[in-house]
Amino acid sequence: MDFVKNQIVTIKIEDIGTNGEGVGRVDGFTLFVKGAVIGDLVEAKIIKVKKHYGYARIEKILEPGKDRVKPVCPVADKCGGCAIQHLSYEKQLEWKFQKVKNCLERIGGLENIEQKMEPIYGMEYPYYYRNKAQFPVGTDKNGRLITGFYAGRTHSIIENTHCYIQAEVNEQILETVLGYCRRNHISAYDEKTGKGVLRHILTRVGFRTGEIMVCLIINANKKKMVKIEELVEELTKIDGMTSITLNINRERTNRILGDKIVPVWGQTYITDYIGNVQYQISPLSFYQVNPKQTEVLYGKALEYADLSGEETVWDLYCGIGTISLFLAQKAKKVYGVEIVPQAIEDAGQNAKINHLDNVEFLVGKAEEVLPREYEKHGIYADVIVVDPPRKGCDGTLLDTIVAMAPKRVVYVSCDPATLARDVKILGEKGYQVDKVSVVDQFGHSVHVETVVLLSKLNTRQHIEVEVKMDELDLTAAESKATYEEIKAYVLEHTGLKVSHLYIAQIKQKYGIIERENYNKPKSENSRQPKCPPEKEVAITEALKYYGMM
Repeated sequence: MDFVKNQIVTIKIEDIGTNGEGVGRVDGFTLFVKGAVIGDLVEAKIIKVKKHYGYARIEKILEPGKDRVKPVCPVADKCGGCAIQHLSYEKQLEWKFQKVKNCLERIGGLENIEQKMEPIYGMEYPYYYRNKAQFPVGTDKNGRLITGFYAGRTHSIIENTHCYIQAEVNEQILETVLGYCRRNHISAYDEKTGKGVLRHILTRVGFRTGEIMVCLIINANKKKMVKIEELVEELTKIDGMTSITLNINRERTNRILGDKIVPVWGQTYITDYIGNVQYQISPLSFYQVNPKQTEVLYGKALEYADLSGEETVWDLYCGIGTISLFLAQKAKKVYGVEIVPQAIEDAGQNAKINHLDNVEFLVGKAEEVLPREYEKHGIYADVIVVDPPRKGCDGTLLDTIVAMAPKRVVYVSCDPATLARDVKILGEKGYQVDKVSVVDQFGHSVHVETVVLLSKLNTRQHIEVEVKMDELDLTAAESKATYEEIKAYVLEHTGLKVSHLYIAQIKQKYGIIERENYNKPKSENSRQPKCPPEKEVAITEALKYYGMM
């Protein structure tokens, strides 16, 4: 049977897709139906047809599934923020757990992974949990200034000032800003023409401190915000108001925030806590949006890092140092890497206000900074923590992680698919998955956070296997000490940190046979850093200590 656009079909929903749509089949043809849940029998109108599947929307629910609930928000079916609010929260958690499990199995190639997965960590009360919101501003069909959230996959604003997953104080803030703008004829930005003033209203709320930030993103300079003192007077009546700023963004792009912050009243930041660590948060800062669940998430990361106080830890994609400072409470030294200079400045300030002097932050791309520091300075890591954006880790970065050979890698992810891809790559290079935690940071949305512990396969086990394989031809001297043991000896006796590369160079210099291809350059023309004299002496002493020369 051929299906066409606008055709009405009756369909039974059998599954949920990765974006929260109900999935069903009619005569073998798969349809994704927004707003449908497993068990629903619906009449649906086909809105798009592809070769092997299509998309449809509900016209009528004939029989509701047992897990269907009535959304608390009256615009939940239109707004793009809560794609699965019509699904019971218990079923949401079950689905998110399965989503992670399926990705790790199908993409990551991991068998029986559920045995290593902890039960999902859900919220006690999955409403009013977000500490940050970015409300687009526009006009309705009558030209009246409005705000709310975009409808799914569009830039059409669904008018709403009371969001059930945002901090409750936002409603008062939005009504105050809209009232001020309407009285003073401050126009909404028009994406089509590039004209107009007010683009977005950004809010942040410190859940532990009660501090509130309001930042208006404008397509103009401060002068366009006429009589802004009126707005300040009204906003400062709200208990907890701490920061009022403007952000200048004249770009004709979908980017929400520009680079320039203009102070209007109070501080340019608010503070909040995760556990015992205090953070300063500016309008430009990346900071997890669900404070209670973030404590769970970072708590698992800290648990998986298994720090005793003697470890060197690298935190990649560190943002304003949220995880770095959490780890620094129990590590000997933490290095954080982040591409955004402002975030690195914030991270340094956050280290100061928490009196943590064992943290160092580096600005740049993680996939560039880590290889540079490893190759040029011989840095090492006992534990590496990564918390990448949705696209996951760069291939060069994963190669460097493997070369550095940390005992543990803690991978924090907001995308199960790219997590699974990277876990598979690390698995092929000697790291096994030991534990998995799934944390619901974003109730009623399709997003989920995951923490995975990967550990380097046991060195002794590897040597025992390799000794049985004649082609590897391990010498007695080579099997006496591992690279990690040599590194530890050098650090303890000289205070110097040496890399695998430097150890390999000195072993080769004194005729200690290396396995074929170990630490070879990627090309004949590659230039590798040479071991400094003082480190050569230290490594030589270690080799003598272990009877390898």
